[in-house]
Parts: sequence; C-alpha cells; structure tokens
Amino acid sequence: MAVDISVELLEKIQATFRKKFGTSQKAQNLLKKTNDGLATYVDANEFSIVTGDLLAEAFAEHLSSDVLPNGRLYYNIGQKVIVPMLENNYEIVADNAVAVQETLNELAGIGIKGQRADIQTERIEGIIQRLANELNYDDVAWILKEPVVNFTQAVVDDTIKKNVEFHSNAGLKAKVVRIAEANACKWCRNLQGEYDYPNVPQDVWRRHQNDKCVITYYPKKGKAQIVPGPK
Repeated sequence: MAVDISVELLEKIQATFRKKFGTSQKAQNLLKKTNDGLATYVDANEFSIVTGDLLAEAFAEHLSSDVLPNGRLYYNIGQKVIVPMLENNYEIVADNAVAVQETLNELAGIGIKGQRADIQTERIEGIIQRLANELNYDDVAWILKEPVVNFTQAVVDDTIKKNVEFHSNAGLKAKVVRIAEANACKWCRNLQGEYDYPNVPQDVWRRHQNDKCVITYYPKKGKAQIVPGPK
C-alpha cells in the first residue's frame, strides 16, 4: 500500500514558513506599521512580496523530485499540500490589506468598512493542474517560486479593486494609481499613472512575472464627478 506523504510534507512546509515569517524582520516591521495605523498600499504590496517569497522558500526546501513519489507532484498531493499553503498566504495578506484599507478610510473620514478580496480559487487550481501534469516535478518547480509571489501580490491588487468599486458605487471619488518599479519594462512604464474609476484600463490590474510595480489607492471623501471616457 502506497504511503501518503502529504501530511508530513504539509507539516514540514508549515513549520518552515512559520519560522521564516516569524523571524523575518521585514515582514514583522511591515505588520507593525499596519497595526500602528501607518501603512499604505505601498507597504501592503511590499508585505505581499515578502510573504510570497517566504512561502516560495519553504516550498523549495521541502519539495523536489527526490522526495515525491515517482518524482511527481500528483494532483492529490497538490490539493493536500500546496492548496492549504496558498490559502494561508491569502489569509495573511488579505487580513493585512483590509486593515490598511480601514486605516485609509478612517484618515479620509469615510465611515465604511474595508472590503475583503475573494480568493482566486481558479488560479490556485491552475497551479495545481500544471504541477500535476508534469512527469518530473523538478522541471516545473519554478511554478512554486515567482508565480507564488505573483499570486500573493494579486491579493492586494484585488483588495484595492474591490474597495475602489465599493467606494465608487457609494458615490465617492475613486482614483487608482499605478507606479512603475525602477527599471520597469516598456509595458509597465506605459501603464504608470493615475486613473479615475471606472476609467481604469484592465491592464492596470494585470501583472507579468517578476512584476514589482505598485498599484495603490487613496480614498477621498466627496462625491464623484461623472467624467466622460475617451471617445
């Protein structure tokens, strides 16, 4: 009878991630900034990158073709090991992003609770399917590196999108800002700027791999003006 290694793998990855997260000065400093009511979405984005990096490191320490049955990360292993860890990252980063939004709301004099982003279950499923389809895990181990960071960043982006939409529907002014990172590619540089919601191109919300641009939002009290879109 085949031995299910999922429980042992999950426990090891969880323990490693908790240790890394708890001892990461950068992660803890960013959390403190949120708890002190001083964080913005720039900080929330940085926190998501740090958290994603730490999980990617934990995966790399415990997953390889050598430890997996037949060198593969089968679908059932992915469901039992990868999914809970991605869901945990979502919870950590979503909690932080909502707290940041509520601080920004309070500073703007807006008595509205921060809205929580939905978890991207289809994206998680896509990651698991891609890993399970490969005959040799080491050939696709990269999927649990930068794509994990990208997935975690998207939690913050989705939080912004949900709150911007919520505020706009409430009749408040809503402006989204995308800031290109240093040495950004041409595509990212072209997207940099300020956008009055709902006139925000879909590409503003998109990211390519290794995309560290910042999407941010500063709520403002006051009724929105109807601005005609481009003809």
